[in-house]
Amino acid sequence: MVIKNVGATDSGLRAMLGAVLLGISASFTERPLLAMGCGLIALVFIGTALFRVCPVYTLLGMNTCPRDAEPHGS
Repeated sequence: MVIKNVGATDSGLRAMLGAVLLGISASFTERPLLAMGCGLIALVFIGTALFRVCPVYTLLGMNTCPRDAEPHGS
């Protein structure tokens, strides 16, 4: 079972940043490697926003979810 560690505000900011990076990626027609890099980073941000799980937060022991959202018994 995966424990969510990305809160609502954090998730919203990640989704907006991902959308902006996707737009920037689409505008880099002359530099395809830069476009692919921006697109990949954008997809990571959007994925962590959708699933509300960040592997980096897990490694650092961070959690931006409110305390009420944490599972009981852990």
